[in-house]
Amino acid sequence: MARIRLAVFIFGIAALTVNAPCFAWGDQGHKIVALIADHYIEPAVRTKVHTILAGDTTHLTPDKEIANEATWADKFRDSDRNTTKIHYDQTHNWHFVDIELSQPNIDMACSNHPAIPHGQVASNADPEDCVVDKIAQFAAELKNPSTTAQEMRLALQFLLHFVGDVHQPLHASDDHDHGGNAKNVQTGVDSGTLHHYWDSVFVAKLGSDPVFVAKNIISTVTPGQLNAWRKGDASSWAQQSFEASKLWVYRDLGAADAAGRYTLSANYARNATNITSRQLARAGVRLAKILNEALQ
Repeated sequence: MARIRLAVFIFGIAALTVNAPCFAWGDQGHKIVALIADHYIEPAVRTKVHTILAGDTTHLTPDKEIANEATWADKFRDSDRNTTKIHYDQTHNWHFVDIELSQPNIDMACSNHPAIPHGQVASNADPEDCVVDKIAQFAAELKNPSTTAQEMRLALQFLLHFVGDVHQPLHASDDHDHGGNAKNVQTGVDSGTLHHYWDSVFVAKLGSDPVFVAKNIISTVTPGQLNAWRKGDASSWAQQSFEASKLWVYRDLGAADAAGRYTLSANYARNATNITSRQLARAGVRLAKILNEALQ
């Protein structure tokens, strides 16, 4: 069963001290994913994407370019988080799939895949669903020519974000710690939650400019990787993120100190930064695959 993410601390790399809500990959990571995808989408598809996003009248992002629109789903979710909570309650579970390390079961993590009732749209479907199902549902809507213009835009905005989410290892795994939000870690004098480090800190280590980082990552992607990464679907991608979490997120944490805090070694941080780069690359390539197939 998907469970509500705990609030986490969003910190800057230089000063990890400001209390704020959790964002998967952080805005930086989602922008990088979108920019990588933009490199791989076909020219005609890129035109359609820009046309659809031009219809965004929510003013939740600074502009309607693909990089900023990839952050929209977080902004939408949190737009009424402290008031009516309509958007928050409807969509917050859609950002992750908590596959338990001890008893991995993606069906259980996806609330046994609730179907969309006849005549209902994906953007107003079961709030207990998971990111795996939402990617499939919104991709189908984006491909369907009978989808309304408004739902088409919502489908695209959610896809731009959720394909990134499913590649964040702690959005596809859980060690009875709310996706790493209940584990406190430190590196030197800086501290935060394990989830936050994988959301933002290791992304920030790749560079401060998402355009620069995206170009660097694209330059490392081989033709063989492109072919391999374009295979599968959201379910297999979630399973891959889950395996990455077992191997790289949790395995080398070591033991907690008397205060329950884990110290991340320099080697852990180095490996985590490399894994983060790879996951962002996979997400961008796969987002482009979905858009090319749906909007060709």
